[in-house]
Amino acid sequence: MIITDEIIEYVSSLARLDLNAEEKIKIKGEIEKIIDYMDILNTLDTADVEPMSHVLPAVNVFREDEVVPSYPRDEILKNAPDSDEGAFRVPKTVE
Repeated sequence: MIITDEIIEYVSSLARLDLNAEEKIKIKGEIEKIIDYMDILNTLDTADVEPMSHVLPAVNVFREDEVVPSYPRDEILKNAPDSDEGAFRVPKTVE
């Protein structure tokens, strides 16, 4: 695939990048290398490769729920600059 200046302009605008002429030339070469490598990967025979959801084998990584005591509310509220009825009081953010 040939990467044109229009493609570079389009991609850089999507990424909200303001590239100068030297950077555009450099990026153009890098994108062409990436596309060339993807073409090489497309030639690989993957017919016998099972699709996978993770690169590494993954098993259930959840831990068991465990009831543990929490910090006392009064201790936590000591850190609050302002509190009211057992809760943090914060400035109004929406009028």
